[in-house]
Amino acid sequence: MAVRSLFPTSFYEDRIHDESLIGELDASVRALAMDDVAGKRWSKAHGYRGYTSYASLDDLPQRDPAFADLKRHLDRHVARFADACGFQLGGRRLKLDSLWVNLLRPGGTHSGHIHPHSVVSGTTYITVPPGSGALRLEDPRLGLMMAAPPRDNVFVYAEPAAGSIFLWESWLRHEVMPNTAKSDRISISFNYRW
Repeated sequence: MAVRSLFPTSFYEDRIHDESLIGELDASVRALAMDDVAGKRWSKAHGYRGYTSYASLDDLPQRDPAFADLKRHLDRHVARFADACGFQLGGRRLKLDSLWVNLLRPGGTHSGHIHPHSVVSGTTYITVPPGSGALRLEDPRLGLMMAAPPRDNVFVYAEPAAGSIFLWESWLRHEVMPNTAKSDRISISFNYRW
């Protein structure tokens, strides 16, 4: 008898080892959280506990050199992940489509979602106090299991640290678990398109 695993779900984990850049990004995110009136308004209107630039700023790599440096790191990591996934890109590269910051206050969470119209999505973690919440990834077959009995491991938890980079294919449903820390968690999320 043989049992094979078919169609694996790939998840990429690495780190940015540039502590100076992580510090610059922390300061930049905190400054945006103070100054971005449109982002603060959107966050409040949509019940986001903290601040996100998701709907307010779309030019962070042009706006701030720290985000431009981050983009260079991300481009390399995404290229490695695309290669590991076996994407046939026809000589082209995946391109950064959107990048936004997240300052999640204690008690904050982000419910399950996907990132439509993208190929690769991910998050870089900047400030991660203990208990600030893992990334929960859902088995993509979950909605198709119909009458199947319960299984182990329909959710996988990825625990970040400062400098962590997580990448996944954009169709993979994921959510941010509640921030139970006593201080803010800072991350930068992004999408790449073909």
